[in-house]
Amino acid sequence: METNPLLAITRLPDFSAIKPEHVEPALTNTLKANRQQLEALLTDTEDQVPDFATAIAPLEELSDRLSRVWGPVVHLHGVMNSPELRAAYNNCLPTLSRYLTEIAQDTRLWRLYQRVGESLAEDPNNPATSVISHALRDFHLAGVNLPEDKKQQFKAIIEELAQLGARFEQNVLDSMAAWSHHETEAAQLTGLPDSVMEQTAQNARDQSLHGWLFRLDQPTFVAIMTHAQNRDLRQHFYRAWMTRASGQADKQDDSHNDSYANFDNTASIERILKLRHEAAELVGFDDFAAFSLASKMADSVTEVHGFLMDLAKKSQSTAQQELAELEKFAGESLCAWDIAFWSEKLREARYSVSDEQLRPYLPLIRVLDGMFEVIHKLYGIVAKQVDGIDVWHKDIRYIELTQADGTVIGSFYADLFARPNKRSGAWMDECICRKDIAGQHALPVAHLVCNFAAPTKSTPSLLTHDDVVTLFHEFGHTLHHLLTRIDYPSVSGVNGVPWDAVELPSQFMENFAWQPDVLRMLSGHYESGESLPEEFLNKLQASRTFQAGLHMVRQLELAIFDLRLHAEYEPDTGSDIDALLDEIRQQVAVIEQPDFNRFAHAFSHIFAGGYAAGYYSYKWAEVLAADAWSAFEEHGIFDPDVATRFRTEILEIGGTRDISAAFAAFRGRSPRIEPLLAQTGITDKIS
Repeated sequence: METNPLLAITRLPDFSAIKPEHVEPALTNTLKANRQQLEALLTDTEDQVPDFATAIAPLEELSDRLSRVWGPVVHLHGVMNSPELRAAYNNCLPTLSRYLTEIAQDTRLWRLYQRVGESLAEDPNNPATSVISHALRDFHLAGVNLPEDKKQQFKAIIEELAQLGARFEQNVLDSMAAWSHHETEAAQLTGLPDSVMEQTAQNARDQSLHGWLFRLDQPTFVAIMTHAQNRDLRQHFYRAWMTRASGQADKQDDSHNDSYANFDNTASIERILKLRHEAAELVGFDDFAAFSLASKMADSVTEVHGFLMDLAKKSQSTAQQELAELEKFAGESLCAWDIAFWSEKLREARYSVSDEQLRPYLPLIRVLDGMFEVIHKLYGIVAKQVDGIDVWHKDIRYIELTQADGTVIGSFYADLFARPNKRSGAWMDECICRKDIAGQHALPVAHLVCNFAAPTKSTPSLLTHDDVVTLFHEFGHTLHHLLTRIDYPSVSGVNGVPWDAVELPSQFMENFAWQPDVLRMLSGHYESGESLPEEFLNKLQASRTFQAGLHMVRQLELAIFDLRLHAEYEPDTGSDIDALLDEIRQQVAVIEQPDFNRFAHAFSHIFAGGYAAGYYSYKWAEVLAADAWSAFEEHGIFDPDVATRFRTEILEIGGTRDISAAFAAFRGRSPRIEPLLAQTGITDKIS
């Protein structure tokens, strides 16, 4: 077992010791201690000229201590959900929300930050300056200068929103867990990969059933949509997925009726929108979209909407051509549940390469090794697995990153397989932030979470190329968190980075997953060890822009919906999300959706995550990422000077610099949209 003395300094969470019954007392004690220390600090600084080291640095430490207690609970709630943990989590949300709003509305604390800010010399490169400026902005957004009754109203809204967001996500998870499909006729499952058949057969045996038992998780849904020849089966799964947590949910039998009703997010959505609008108005904004943009790169709703509609204008013709081409290939008009199936058939026919042909060459272990070789070539970083670390599930890996001389940079937990008690999707989250404050040191630690198909008895975990791109995306976020050189947690890693720029490192990293040289490094047949054949490499590279227009307008549809939903909300009449989504689809989308589609009811990014009025960030940051990548294309994808500049100007700075200035320092100019349009094959549509 490899050990590292710095791990003791970093103090990794003891996940096995986190018991539901201990969560609430631990949080209560931490908040009590924080309040006591805060009062002492405010008293001590009341009659003196405070400086950053004595006044603000201790506040960073208090915030970090709370994160150490609550962060592991939030993480386990997402990856190892249980009724007991959920109850403890939900019970804590009002208490935590009350504390955070109380801190953000404390006028004494606000004035302390103002006084320290006035004493700091103007220095845009001083991280302390960024800590102060971010804090002052956040005080304003929390209503610090409101009358007391309005403060209490704002606080109550934030508390309720925290509970509603948790309930929204839990309803999605529960609605998925309540649904399954039992099949006994093999003929109904023609086309499905052997790995899916093996896993679902095991699911059935575990329940003492014959045949195959399908759960509603992301790998299973994607496999059905992409490979099932049975159109009725595809429609069945599509309906189940697109009606999660809604009144249209696919009720399999009468015994589930009450449960499905309890999982309906309709009322929660309306309440969330109403409360967000009220909170925004309280602190002086016309709507929640404007409130959200106050902490982002973009200046206004008008600017963002214009950006999205301009991309739609440039992309829609391409998307329409792609759909017409797909229907011509299929020989019929296609429904929404046919698109992925026939797209895979067309891709295979055009490029003679399919996901299932690629999958045997992409075993997870080999892909990870190749990905780590990429960062070694780029930044001289070495990745190695460390054993003997406390984890929450047997499948978790703990990976440590070091410089070539052995200096530890940081580490991350990799939780990569789908489970019934784990929310869907992929994400990176901070576990521990880098810190060096008054003798308190910590190296950054991240959580990298995906939902890949787990290994079976006969095969290791085999990835699709889409899975590989997803892994590289989340690893880009992970590097952003781990490579930071900033020692104050509030602006370290991804903290303090505008939400519409935080996807830059992740989307940039995706590009490596398409490069032939990289694909040679990360591929190897799980039985023979043979790397991806040259023929497959060339065809995969050629397929990169396949249906890029369809993908573009789908993302734009969601981004415009999110923006307008929050910008146009009318408190007197409420919202009609279905009508708004239909209107936007008429303007932007090219694939007709069925009447039962209730995608918004499981749109956790905007109703339970941090993307409310910010889903456009994916496209905004994609412009930055494509332009950044073009610098690597110009000089060589492993050019050490370009890589060093990207690391120094983008990855290491946390939230301490204006992102536009940081990008210009890396690229030598402001970002341009042309590289994205070229990368997606839409260049010829520029007007």
